[in-house]
Amino acid sequence: MRYVALGDSYTIGTSVRPGERWPERLADALGQDEPTFQLIANLGVDGYTSADLIRAELPALEDLQPDFVSLLIGVNDVVQHVPPAIYEVNVSLILDALVARLPAVRILTVATPDYTVTPAGAEFGDPSQQRDAIVVANTTMARLARDRGIIHVDTFDLSGRAAHDRALVADDGLHPSGAQYGLWLERIVPAARGLLVR
Repeated sequence: MRYVALGDSYTIGTSVRPGERWPERLADALGQDEPTFQLIANLGVDGYTSADLIRAELPALEDLQPDFVSLLIGVNDVVQHVPPAIYEVNVSLILDALVARLPAVRILTVATPDYTVTPAGAEFGDPSQQRDAIVVANTTMARLARDRGIIHVDTFDLSGRAAHDRALVADDGLHPSGAQYGLWLERIVPAARGLLVR
């Protein structure tokens, strides 16, 4: 089973070692139950918006021919002040492209974390406004996924723990650490396992 991860810095795991990235660890966990399950490509790129993903990541699926896809995109739409309506259009396009290629039960979406609680989070604007915008983006992703029968995994509350536990923040002071991704996986792995038996 060929797994491809789509997304931004939270998918490629900026500032953590490859073995600490959540898509790689998801593949390792699922591979214990399903030996043919393999991560064949992590297409996440630091700084990518939903429009960047449409332009550069979706076309790669033609050659990769995935059987399972994860999607986490939205933080850079927030940072770059992409209007929520445009983000919704882009996410709809992405999800529609995915369900045209795969059954909905082979797609999993993941929430954008709350970077505003990190030491460097305030560098990207007023934390309360930024946090509200992330919540809007996550609500949009969850709704659009649900409308298509796609599972959405909410990890937003877990990222908020970084406000009081700096071990959950990578050395760059902004991105999740391997320890935080470990918390995410406590929800992502069971959700993905549930999909594989359907």
